[in-house]
Amino acid sequence: MIGNNWIALALTFALALAWLRLNDYLAHRGIISSPLSRKIIHIGTGPIFVLCWLFFTPAAESRWLAALVPFAVTLQFALIGLGTWKDPAAVAGMSRTGDPKEILRGPLFYGIVFVVLTLVYWNDSVIGIVALMLLCGGDGLADIVGKRIKTAKLPWSPRKSVGGMVAVFVGGAVLTFLVLGVYSLVGSLPGGGEIPWLAAIVIIFAGTLVESLPMNDIDNLTVPAVAVLLGHLLF
Repeated sequence: MIGNNWIALALTFALALAWLRLNDYLAHRGIISSPLSRKIIHIGTGPIFVLCWLFFTPAAESRWLAALVPFAVTLQFALIGLGTWKDPAAVAGMSRTGDPKEILRGPLFYGIVFVVLTLVYWNDSVIGIVALMLLCGGDGLADIVGKRIKTAKLPWSPRKSVGGMVAVFVGGAVLTFLVLGVYSLVGSLPGGGEIPWLAAIVIIFAGTLVESLPMNDIDNLTVPAVAVLLGHLLF
Protein backbone atom coordinates (compact mmCIF):
# COMPACT_ATOMS: atom_id res chain seq x y z
CA MET A 1 0.00 0.00 0.00
CA ILE A 2 1.38 3.39 -0.99
CA GLY A 3 -0.83 5.43 1.35
CA ASN A 4 -2.03 7.92 -1.24
CA ASN A 5 -4.74 6.80 -3.63
CA TRP A 6 -3.96 9.45 -6.23
CA ILE A 7 -0.35 8.32 -6.45
CA ALA A 8 -1.60 4.71 -6.61
CA LEU A 9 -3.96 5.66 -9.44
CA ALA A 10 -1.22 7.46 -11.39
CA LEU A 11 1.15 4.53 -11.01
CA THR A 12 -1.52 2.02 -12.06
CA PHE A 13 -2.34 4.10 -15.13
CA ALA A 14 1.33 4.40 -16.02
CA LEU A 15 2.01 0.67 -15.76
CA ALA A 16 -1.15 -0.37 -17.62
CA LEU A 17 -0.63 2.09 -20.45
CA ALA A 18 3.08 1.28 -20.73
CA TRP A 19 2.23 -2.40 -21.21
CA LEU A 20 -0.50 -1.62 -23.73
CA ARG A 21 1.54 0.85 -25.77
CA LEU A 22 4.65 -1.35 -25.76
CA ASN A 23 2.74 -4.17 -27.41
CA ASP A 24 0.93 -1.80 -29.77
CA TYR A 25 4.33 -0.46 -30.85
CA LEU A 26 5.82 -3.92 -31.36
CA ALA A 27 2.86 -4.98 -33.50
CA HIS A 28 2.80 -1.72 -35.48
CA ARG A 29 6.53 -2.07 -36.25
CA GLY A 30 6.05 -5.69 -37.30
CA ILE A 31 8.28 -7.05 -34.54
CA ILE A 32 5.46 -9.31 -33.42
CA SER A 33 2.25 -10.17 -35.24
CA SER A 34 -1.01 -8.43 -34.45
CA PRO A 35 -2.70 -11.63 -33.20
CA LEU A 36 0.24 -12.36 -30.89
CA SER A 37 0.27 -8.78 -29.61
CA ARG A 38 -3.46 -9.01 -28.94
CA LYS A 39 -2.99 -12.13 -26.83
CA ILE A 40 0.07 -10.82 -24.97
CA ILE A 41 -1.94 -7.73 -24.02
CA HIS A 42 -4.80 -10.02 -23.02
CA ILE A 43 -2.57 -12.15 -20.76
CA GLY A 44 -0.42 -9.47 -19.15
CA THR A 45 -2.80 -6.58 -18.54
CA GLY A 46 -4.86 -8.36 -15.90
CA PRO A 47 -2.11 -9.44 -13.51
CA ILE A 48 -0.46 -6.00 -13.71
CA PHE A 49 -3.75 -4.26 -12.92
CA VAL A 50 -4.88 -6.60 -10.14
CA LEU A 51 -1.49 -6.48 -8.41
CA CYS A 52 -1.73 -2.69 -8.55
CA TRP A 53 -4.80 -2.95 -6.28
CA LEU A 54 -2.27 -3.47 -3.50
CA PHE A 55 -1.12 0.14 -3.93
CA PHE A 56 -4.50 1.51 -2.83
CA THR A 57 -5.69 2.22 0.69
CA PRO A 58 -8.68 0.42 2.29
CA ALA A 59 -10.82 3.55 1.77
CA ALA A 60 -14.25 3.09 0.17
CA GLU A 61 -13.35 5.15 -2.89
CA SER A 62 -10.33 3.00 -3.75
CA ARG A 63 -12.24 0.57 -5.97
CA TRP A 64 -13.80 3.44 -7.90
CA LEU A 65 -10.47 5.11 -8.51
CA ALA A 66 -8.86 1.82 -9.57
CA ALA A 67 -11.77 1.09 -11.92
CA LEU A 68 -11.00 4.33 -13.75
CA VAL A 69 -7.99 2.59 -15.31
CA PRO A 70 -9.86 -0.17 -17.20
CA PHE A 71 -12.73 2.26 -17.82
CA ALA A 72 -10.41 4.72 -19.58
CA VAL A 73 -8.81 1.95 -21.65
CA THR A 74 -12.25 0.51 -22.50
CA LEU A 75 -13.48 3.94 -23.57
CA GLN A 76 -10.42 4.21 -25.80
CA PHE A 77 -11.26 0.79 -27.30
CA ALA A 78 -14.80 1.94 -28.04
CA LEU A 79 -13.71 5.20 -29.68
CA ILE A 80 -11.09 3.44 -31.82
CA GLY A 81 -13.55 0.72 -32.83
CA LEU A 82 -16.15 3.31 -33.82
CA GLY A 83 -13.56 5.21 -35.86
CA THR A 84 -13.78 8.34 -33.70
CA TRP A 85 -10.21 7.96 -32.44
CA LYS A 86 -7.58 7.19 -35.07
CA ASP A 87 -4.87 4.95 -33.61
CA PRO A 88 -3.23 2.63 -36.18
CA ALA A 89 -0.88 1.16 -33.57
CA ALA A 90 -3.78 0.15 -31.33
CA VAL A 91 -5.66 -1.34 -34.28
CA ALA A 92 -2.58 -3.33 -35.28
CA GLY A 93 -2.13 -4.55 -31.73
CA MET A 94 -5.70 -5.54 -30.94
CA SER A 95 -7.35 -6.63 -34.18
CA ARG A 96 -6.89 -9.82 -36.16
CA THR A 97 -7.39 -8.39 -39.64
CA GLY A 98 -6.74 -4.66 -39.22
CA ASP A 99 -10.44 -3.80 -39.02
CA PRO A 100 -11.01 -1.34 -36.12
CA LYS A 101 -14.52 -2.72 -35.61
CA GLU A 102 -13.01 -5.95 -34.25
CA ILE A 103 -12.04 -4.00 -31.14
CA LEU A 104 -15.75 -3.57 -30.38
CA ARG A 105 -16.00 -7.29 -29.68
CA GLY A 106 -13.34 -9.19 -27.71
CA PRO A 107 -11.18 -6.27 -26.46
CA LEU A 108 -14.22 -4.16 -25.52
CA PHE A 109 -15.84 -7.06 -23.62
CA TYR A 110 -12.52 -7.67 -21.87
CA GLY A 111 -12.40 -4.09 -20.63
CA ILE A 112 -16.03 -4.05 -19.50
CA VAL A 113 -15.49 -7.22 -17.45
CA PHE A 114 -12.51 -5.63 -15.72
CA VAL A 115 -14.50 -2.54 -14.78
CA VAL A 116 -17.46 -4.53 -13.44
CA LEU A 117 -15.45 -7.09 -11.46
CA THR A 118 -13.24 -4.37 -9.96
CA LEU A 119 -16.26 -2.45 -8.70
CA VAL A 120 -18.20 -5.47 -7.48
CA TYR A 121 -15.48 -7.58 -5.85
CA TRP A 122 -12.33 -5.49 -5.36
CA ASN A 123 -10.47 -6.80 -2.30
CA ASP A 124 -13.64 -8.03 -0.59
CA SER A 125 -13.48 -11.50 -2.16
CA VAL A 126 -11.15 -13.69 -4.18
CA ILE A 127 -13.96 -14.22 -6.70
CA GLY A 128 -12.98 -11.24 -8.81
CA ILE A 129 -9.29 -12.13 -8.79
CA VAL A 130 -9.90 -15.76 -9.81
CA ALA A 131 -12.35 -14.75 -12.57
CA LEU A 132 -9.98 -12.14 -14.00
CA MET A 133 -6.90 -14.35 -13.88
CA LEU A 134 -8.79 -17.18 -15.58
CA LEU A 135 -9.89 -14.72 -18.26
CA CYS A 136 -6.32 -13.47 -18.77
CA GLY A 137 -4.17 -16.55 -18.43
CA GLY A 138 -6.61 -19.14 -19.68
CA ASP A 139 -8.41 -17.59 -22.60
CA GLY A 140 -5.32 -15.61 -23.62
CA LEU A 141 -2.91 -18.53 -23.70
CA ALA A 142 -5.29 -20.92 -25.48
CA ASP A 143 -5.01 -19.21 -28.84
CA ILE A 144 -1.21 -18.92 -28.67
CA VAL A 145 -0.68 -22.59 -27.81
CA GLY A 146 -3.46 -23.88 -30.04
CA LYS A 147 -1.94 -22.29 -33.13
CA ARG A 148 1.66 -23.26 -32.42
CA ILE A 149 1.34 -26.79 -31.06
CA LYS A 150 -0.56 -29.17 -33.29
CA THR A 151 -2.84 -31.43 -31.28
CA ALA A 152 -6.14 -33.17 -31.93
CA LYS A 153 -9.22 -31.04 -32.45
CA LEU A 154 -12.00 -31.12 -29.89
CA PRO A 155 -14.95 -33.25 -31.12
CA TRP A 156 -17.49 -30.69 -29.90
CA SER A 157 -15.52 -27.68 -31.14
CA PRO A 158 -13.54 -28.38 -34.34
CA ARG A 159 -11.89 -24.95 -34.38
CA LYS A 160 -10.32 -25.58 -30.98
CA SER A 161 -7.75 -28.14 -29.92
CA VAL A 162 -6.80 -30.33 -26.99
CA GLY A 163 -3.56 -28.34 -26.62
CA GLY A 164 -5.48 -25.09 -26.45
CA MET A 165 -7.82 -26.52 -23.85
CA VAL A 166 -4.90 -27.67 -21.68
CA ALA A 167 -3.36 -24.21 -22.07
CA VAL A 168 -6.54 -22.59 -20.74
CA PHE A 169 -6.37 -24.68 -17.59
CA VAL A 170 -2.62 -24.29 -17.04
CA GLY A 171 -2.54 -20.57 -17.87
CA GLY A 172 -5.56 -19.83 -15.70
CA ALA A 173 -4.13 -21.80 -12.79
CA VAL A 174 -0.66 -20.25 -13.02
CA LEU A 175 -1.91 -16.66 -13.04
CA THR A 176 -4.56 -17.31 -10.39
CA PHE A 177 -2.17 -18.86 -7.90
CA LEU A 178 0.62 -16.43 -8.75
CA VAL A 179 -1.54 -13.40 -7.94
CA LEU A 180 -3.22 -15.02 -4.92
CA GLY A 181 0.24 -16.03 -3.72
CA VAL A 182 1.46 -12.43 -3.85
CA TYR A 183 -1.65 -11.27 -1.97
CA SER A 184 -1.11 -13.95 0.65
CA LEU A 185 2.60 -13.12 0.95
CA VAL A 186 1.91 -9.46 1.74
CA GLY A 187 -0.98 -10.34 4.07
CA SER A 188 -3.72 -8.91 1.86
CA LEU A 189 -5.53 -12.06 0.73
CA PRO A 190 -9.24 -11.14 0.48
CA GLY A 191 -11.15 -12.76 3.33
CA GLY A 192 -7.95 -13.70 5.11
CA GLY A 193 -7.08 -17.30 5.82
CA GLU A 194 -5.39 -19.54 3.26
CA ILE A 195 -5.54 -19.65 -0.52
CA PRO A 196 -8.65 -21.66 -1.55
CA TRP A 197 -6.71 -24.10 -3.73
CA LEU A 198 -9.39 -26.73 -4.35
CA ALA A 199 -12.26 -24.32 -5.02
CA ALA A 200 -10.09 -22.30 -7.41
CA ILE A 201 -9.09 -25.45 -9.32
CA VAL A 202 -12.76 -26.42 -9.72
CA ILE A 203 -13.57 -22.95 -11.06
CA ILE A 204 -10.61 -22.98 -13.45
CA PHE A 205 -11.63 -26.40 -14.75
CA ALA A 206 -15.22 -25.22 -15.31
CA GLY A 207 -13.97 -22.11 -17.08
CA THR A 208 -11.79 -24.33 -19.27
CA LEU A 209 -14.83 -26.34 -20.35
CA VAL A 210 -16.77 -23.17 -21.15
CA GLU A 211 -13.90 -21.73 -23.17
CA SER A 212 -13.78 -24.95 -25.22
CA LEU A 213 -17.34 -24.46 -26.49
CA PRO A 214 -17.80 -23.41 -30.15
CA MET A 215 -18.58 -19.75 -29.43
CA ASN A 216 -16.66 -16.90 -31.02
CA ASP A 217 -15.89 -13.46 -29.55
CA ILE A 218 -17.86 -13.95 -26.33
CA ASP A 219 -15.33 -15.97 -24.32
CA ASN A 220 -14.41 -12.75 -22.56
CA LEU A 221 -17.93 -12.72 -21.15
CA THR A 222 -18.81 -16.38 -20.67
CA VAL A 223 -15.60 -17.52 -18.95
CA PRO A 224 -15.63 -14.89 -16.15
CA ALA A 225 -19.42 -15.26 -15.79
CA VAL A 226 -19.06 -18.96 -15.01
CA ALA A 227 -16.15 -18.24 -12.67
CA VAL A 228 -18.22 -15.68 -10.75
CA LEU A 229 -21.24 -17.99 -10.49
CA LEU A 230 -19.18 -20.88 -9.15
CA GLY A 231 -17.23 -18.53 -6.92
CA HIS A 232 -20.42 -17.63 -5.06
CA LEU A 233 -21.19 -21.31 -4.62
CA LEU A 234 -17.71 -22.43 -3.51
CA PHE A 235 -16.10 -19.54 -1.63
